[in-house]
Amino acid sequence: MMSFPQIGRQDPPLRFIALLLIAGLAVLLAGLWYVQIVSGKRHLEAQQNQSLRTLRVPAVRGQITDRYRQPLALDRPVYQVNAYLDELRPHFQQEYRRRRPTRKLTRAEISALEKQVRFHTVSNLVLQLRLPVPMTLTEAQLQWHYTNKLALPLPVVNLTPAQVAIFMERGGQVPGLDVAVASARTYPQAAASHLIGYLKRDDSSSEDEESYYNYRLPDFVGRIGIEGLFDRHLRGRAGTRTVLVNNLGYRQSEHMSTAAEAGHNVVLTLDLAIQRAAEQALATVRPDVEGAVVVMDPNNGDILALASAPTFNPANFVPRLESEAWERLNNPELRPLILRATQERYPPGSIFKIITSLAALEAGGLNPAEILSNPGYFQLGRRMIKDTAAPGNYNFRRAFIHSSNTYFIYHALQTGPERLTEMGERFFLGQSTGLLPGQEVAGEFPTRARVREGWAPGDTANLSIGQGPITVTPLQMAVMTSAIINGGKVWWPRLVDRIESPENDAVNPVEQFPAARLRGELNVNPKNLDIIRDAMLADVEDAEGTGRRAAVPGLKIGGKTGTAELQRGGRTVDKITWFVSFAPYEQPKYVVVVMVESGGSGGLTCAPVAQKIYRAIQQLERSRTAPSVTQVNPNR
Repeated sequence: MMSFPQIGRQDPPLRFIALLLIAGLAVLLAGLWYVQIVSGKRHLEAQQNQSLRTLRVPAVRGQITDRYRQPLALDRPVYQVNAYLDELRPHFQQEYRRRRPTRKLTRAEISALEKQVRFHTVSNLVLQLRLPVPMTLTEAQLQWHYTNKLALPLPVVNLTPAQVAIFMERGGQVPGLDVAVASARTYPQAAASHLIGYLKRDDSSSEDEESYYNYRLPDFVGRIGIEGLFDRHLRGRAGTRTVLVNNLGYRQSEHMSTAAEAGHNVVLTLDLAIQRAAEQALATVRPDVEGAVVVMDPNNGDILALASAPTFNPANFVPRLESEAWERLNNPELRPLILRATQERYPPGSIFKIITSLAALEAGGLNPAEILSNPGYFQLGRRMIKDTAAPGNYNFRRAFIHSSNTYFIYHALQTGPERLTEMGERFFLGQSTGLLPGQEVAGEFPTRARVREGWAPGDTANLSIGQGPITVTPLQMAVMTSAIINGGKVWWPRLVDRIESPENDAVNPVEQFPAARLRGELNVNPKNLDIIRDAMLADVEDAEGTGRRAAVPGLKIGGKTGTAELQRGGRTVDKITWFVSFAPYEQPKYVVVVMVESGGSGGLTCAPVAQKIYRAIQQLERSRTAPSVTQVNPNR
């Protein structure tokens, strides 16, 4: 049996150790009690007061480019200095204590002082950066952000890339400020504004994405043009960022839950160089000219340029449109938001004589060599229709280049209104081309059923010279001219070539829009088309031709001028002037249609505009076909 010697009750060292152990155990138990009972309640309250906030992060919007990938609209990085208000709380408190008066303040005075303190603190911190960029942030904007988006950084100023480098050197000395990269829509070419369209602020979710978010970063949607028609492709898919906030609403941490997916790129059939030439040529007519230009490839229907004046700057809509700019856009006379190439209807005037000629030739009643005497007017019953062509004898060629009303009214009456309207229907006049839904009108054209009821010879006379019950768009006239010179094919005009992935994958596009979509055929005698084409060439090359001001040395151009009178109360109140044309004559590659409101005449006003465009095309082709110069090393 084992036994242990009893510990002496009077052993001081052992008693000290025992007391020390007991004291340590007591401290440990006290600390455990404090953590679980006292602090535990506070941690539980803090955890309950913390919550997650979801933030919608817009995607980078896709590019809109011309056929050579020249960007017409794209998102560019914007460098923002952001203020993190949660990090600035100590500075707010310090400034508040410094400014607070000794007397007791009312609740309203305290609130006003807090607002001033926050704005003054942020302003001083921005000044400490010593950058030559003014802070556009107002006290009201800061207060709204503090009230509604406290967990998010507050943008205070934008920087250039050079200024970002300066900020990175000095930013560490200024607390609560940091640089973040955002994207902004830009339009670097300032061209084809009506086609591109514009954006409008809209932070709502797309159809196939989550609809509930606590916060939403600024986002935009397209309203008209390509921005509007292809908004679903361009906009991409928004991402989601999760932000942890405390019980005061300040940001504690954040992470990206779902990355945003960039939008697709839309590649147009436009040629930016020709588009610019068309816009610049149109602008030479007069300040605030009202008109349109269409340049089309007659071999497949591709739109190479579609200009309208007056125009607007789509960049003015981002981030918001100012009131002064909005007033100009709503000018009831200029109407700069209207795409006059497709969105307005005009009487065609004498350019309709092309269709009158074809109908009469097909009917067999027009012999190009036959002479018709023109007394300077056409007598139709009691009505005398004046002729702008001088009195004299006219065959088809001379009547065409002088645009004799008498000649074409006579042959239209011989042909009959049904054949005349039937020929117009082959060009799909009175019907939309479908190029820009929402930005296109169909125009007016009488049907064969209409001419059978209540139709008078005077109506036929008016129609034959492009007056009366007919209105068209410049785009429809480009389609018409193309069909005349390409052998009778009426194309669906094409503006979009393809939609590509954000990586610009031209080999595997997301969607390809086929070219040369045939809408219909004229089914006419090719010889009759040749007769009209030769007459159009003479209208430009003949010294007596009304279209001679469109002539360009070294380039054979065919054309037809037109002037339509707008009458009110029996008097002329305005003129719509036209010039439709094609080039080169041997192998046509371009159709150019010019329309100007309130012009002098088609030959005086529109033909010179076409000449400037053809000169630009001529120079452009020379530069693109010129052989590249190879650098030779003389030392080799």
